Amino acid sequence: MVAQQVNEVASPQPGGTRPGRARKGPKNKEQTGIAYLFLSPWIAGAVLLTIGPMVASLYLSFTNYNLFTAPEWVGLDNYIRLFTQDDRFMSSVGVTFQYVFLSAPLKLAAALGVALLLNRPRKGQGFYRSAFYAPSLLGASVGIALVWRSLFTDDGAVDSLLRSVGIDTGGWINQPDYAMYVIVILAVWQFGAPMVIFLAGLKQIPQDLYDAAAVDGASTWKTFTSVTLPMLSPVIFFNLVMEIIQSFQSFTGAFVVSNGQGGPADSTLFYTLYLYQRGFQDFQMGYASAMAWLLLLTIALFTGLVFKTSGRWVFYAGEDK
Repeated sequence: MVAQQVNEVASPQPGGTRPGRARKGPKNKEQTGIAYLFLSPWIAGAVLLTIGPMVASLYLSFTNYNLFTAPEWVGLDNYIRLFTQDDRFMSSVGVTFQYVFLSAPLKLAAALGVALLLNRPRKGQGFYRSAFYAPSLLGASVGIALVWRSLFTDDGAVDSLLRSVGIDTGGWINQPDYAMYVIVILAVWQFGAPMVIFLAGLKQIPQDLYDAAAVDGASTWKTFTSVTLPMLSPVIFFNLVMEIIQSFQSFTGAFVVSNGQGGPADSTLFYTLYLYQRGFQDFQMGYASAMAWLLLLTIALFTGLVFKTSGRWVFYAGEDK
């Protein structure tokens, strides 16, 4: 009897439609048209400002193009030249990898450390959060990079302070061994954005887990490694991916600190800076386009590796690991 009633309810009635299934008709088509109308500005922007330039750049990477004459098809010559004839290209790759492997972990460590401190209730907490976040809004500007450069010149505040304690570096930005660290410190100083994300993640960790760890007699370090880090691993994963992408694309600091030259001795010749030199100083747009696509593939490769390994160290609540 019950099965018969269910079948009668579920079966379509004459002139009707089956319950739970949307009717297809002019009204749905009208709603779809309205949806596309509202999406049209975004679609137009994506096609004209993103997809279109990417396709054009891919084509130009196989050409010899200097902005003043028509592109000349050269096939894979630009890519072959990058790896076989351009020593500065390989130097820029090494400098960029050094910067990524230094700045990204240090920036995330600083962000997590400060987030742990700000997660504790204290007076003026809102002020401290704003103060630590502010460099993320200002740090990417040319003005801050100019200030940073003046701080680390041979007569700047940092070197003057170091000389007062008997350490003479001769100006950080003038020494190949130290110039890179000026830009790394500038990047680490801008830890505000990942700090805010870490702080939000810390607020989501259940207090019951900390109470259970305290009952078990776990030390502060044990609680951090056994409770905080595993529960915060999805946030660490997100921040790590974002920092890798941003580090590979870093440009302003290196450009301003080195006067757009990547010196001294190419010690700050970031990949993006060398790409800029080839494209907008030497007007080798085809060559620069090839470099841009190699950068895109490199970022995709490293991002893919992080996603591939995330299953081993990223923990989501409810998973049995």
